[in-house]
Amino acid sequence: MYQVVRARVRALVCGVRTALLRQAVRRDTGMVTSEYAMGIVAAVAFAVILYKVVTSGAVSAELQGIVKRALNAKM
Repeated sequence: MYQVVRARVRALVCGVRTALLRQAVRRDTGMVTSEYAMGIVAAVAFAVILYKVVTSGAVSAELQGIVKRALNAKM
C-alpha cells in the first residue's frame, strides 16, 4: 500500500513539475531577442572602449615596443 501511494505522489509531483516547466518556457518565448540585443550592445560598448585604450598614445607606443623587441630577439 505504501509503495502505491508513493508512486502516485511521485507521478503527481512529476506532472506538476512538467506543467510548470512548460508554462515557464512559454512565458520566456519573447525574451530571447531582447537578451541578444542587450548582449550585442554590451559587446559593442566593450569593443569601443578597448579600441580607445589600444589606440591611445601610451598603449600604442608600448605595443610597438613589444613588437620591436620580439622581432629583434636573437636565438
